[in-house]
Amino acid sequence: MKKYTIILSVCLALGSSAFAQSGKPLFTNAIGVQAYTFRSSMPKATVAVLDTIKALGITELEGEGPKDMPKEQFKKLCDERGIKIPSVGAGYDDIVKDPQAIVKLAKTLGASYVMVAWIPHKKEFTLEDAKKAATDFNRVGKILKENGLTFCYHNHGYEFGKYEDGTLFDYIAKNTDPRYVSFEIDILWSFHGGQDPAQLINKYPSRMKLMHLKDIRKGVANDLTGGTDTRNDVALGTGQINIPEVLKAAKKAGIKHYFIEDESPSYSKQLPVTIAYIKSLKN
Repeated sequence: MKKYTIILSVCLALGSSAFAQSGKPLFTNAIGVQAYTFRSSMPKATVAVLDTIKALGITELEGEGPKDMPKEQFKKLCDERGIKIPSVGAGYDDIVKDPQAIVKLAKTLGASYVMVAWIPHKKEFTLEDAKKAATDFNRVGKILKENGLTFCYHNHGYEFGKYEDGTLFDYIAKNTDPRYVSFEIDILWSFHGGQDPAQLINKYPSRMKLMHLKDIRKGVANDLTGGTDTRNDVALGTGQINIPEVLKAAKKAGIKHYFIEDESPSYSKQLPVTIAYIKSLKN
């Protein structure tokens, strides 16, 4: 793991010079990361991964830790490294079936937000799927709110199929109570679903609470599948998304927690480049 950390440090140094700009920093929030980025290494080398996260200057983590590790132990390891856990994920079926169990999970880890990243559906996401989700989200969101937590739905691209004068995502937004249901915008999946992430934030500024920072390889076509080859995840600033415009919209909307999520097999090389790019951006 020592070699791994050294490689990251070298890449970070190289990336900083490559993206240098002048002016005031555009991104001034804490840098976070989604634990799914480390899905192959976290379960096998939790301590080493957390040490690397700390070495990268990342101070926020979204995730619950390895399944076989007690949550109290995982939180202690994060606390020892100055890593906070503002948000945790929950499966749709799990939170619908037992929201109190998810409340307990979030409280144990010290999280304020709970996000659901997938709505079960068949090949095509339909109006009926959206209606059921809106009903379920209102119910569980109310329970979370009563326990001091904020429920967020994380878009995945398939929700942007056309509906009336907008999309099925618009249907979900309009038919969920803002008191109980907010959103975590994943900018890659928004873009891949045919949306402009900055415009989507501007459309629902008060509903957007969290963000997944991701970029998609140039040349990859948009669709409504909610899926693409993980190798299409690229370092921020090297893909198709206008990251500065997204961050400006997010800042205006008041989004406070940003989590880098890199699903690519090359995440260890790309993470430092992404971080250097974010830090280099100026107003």
